[in-house]
Amino acid sequence: MEKQRPAVTVVIPAHSAERWHTLVRAVASARSQTVAPAEVVVVVDHNPKLFHRIRRDLAGITVLESSYLPGMAGTRNTGAFHAQTSLIAFLDDDTVADPEWLSHLLAPFGDPEVIGTGAGVRPEWPGTRPRWLPDEFLWAAGGATAARGARPAGMVIRRDPFRQVGGFGTGTGNPLYTRMTDLTDGRWTFIPDALVRHQVPARTTTFGAFLRRCYTEGRSTVRMATLLAPGAADLRALPRALTRNLSAALRGERTTHVLRAGSVLAGVAAAGLGTVVESVTARRAPHRVLEPAR
Repeated sequence: MEKQRPAVTVVIPAHSAERWHTLVRAVASARSQTVAPAEVVVVVDHNPKLFHRIRRDLAGITVLESSYLPGMAGTRNTGAFHAQTSLIAFLDDDTVADPEWLSHLLAPFGDPEVIGTGAGVRPEWPGTRPRWLPDEFLWAAGGATAARGARPAGMVIRRDPFRQVGGFGTGTGNPLYTRMTDLTDGRWTFIPDALVRHQVPARTTTFGAFLRRCYTEGRSTVRMATLLAPGAADLRALPRALTRNLSAALRGERTTHVLRAGSVLAGVAAAGLGTVVESVTARRAPHRVLEPAR
C-alpha cells in the first residue's frame, strides 16, 4: 500500500490583471495535482479590483489580500502564515505545474531531516530562446537547477522552520533556504522530475534584463560558484563553458556560440559587481524579515 503523502497548502501570489490568463492556468494546475492539496490560496498584492475578480470568477480556492507592504515577500508570507498544514508549496501566477509536481516534491518529507524540496523550472519562451543565452544561465530566465538552490516558484517547505525564520525576507540578504538550513541543520532536495513551467515575458529576454538579473543575484549573497548549472557548480566550470562554446563556434553555428561565450563572461562580471556592492552595503543595511501575520 502506498504511503499517504502529508497534507500541503499551495500558495500563489498575484499582483496584476495583466497576468489573469496565466493566473487561471496556475490555479488550475494546482487543483489538478495527482496528490490533491488541502487548500489552494491566492494572495493578492494590494489590488482590490483583482481581489474581487478572483473571488468572483475562480471557485474552490481561498483568496486573501496581502497583510504587508507591497512586494512578493509579503504576498507569499501572507499565504504561508495562513496555512494550517505542516507543509507549504509555492507557485507563481506565471507558472504551470505538471500534474505530478506535488507528488514528487512531497515524497522526500518522509525523512525528518528534509526541510524543503525544489522543483525543476523550465522556461517557456514567448518566441524562440535568445541565441546568446548560455545553458549555464537559463536560471536568469526563470529556470531552476540543482546548483541554483530552491526557487520559491515550485518549492515545498516545512511550515515550522519557515515561521521560525520569519518567512521570506525583504531586499537582499541570505535567501530563505539558507536561513532555514542554518536554523535547523536540515537539508534541501532538488527533484528535477517535479516540473514547473515558467512563462517568460518578452521584456525579460533582452540582454540588458539578463545583466540586471545577474547583478541582482550577485547581491543576494549567492556564492559565485552557484551561478553555474548541475555538473558545473564550481568556478572551474567557467573556463569549461567558454571552451565548449568557442570550440562549437569553430565547428559551426559560429555566431551563436561566440555570443554565448561572451554572455558567460558578461553574466559572471555583472554578478561579481553585485557581490562587491552587497558586501559594502550589507554592513549598513542588515537583512530584515517580515513578522508573521496576526
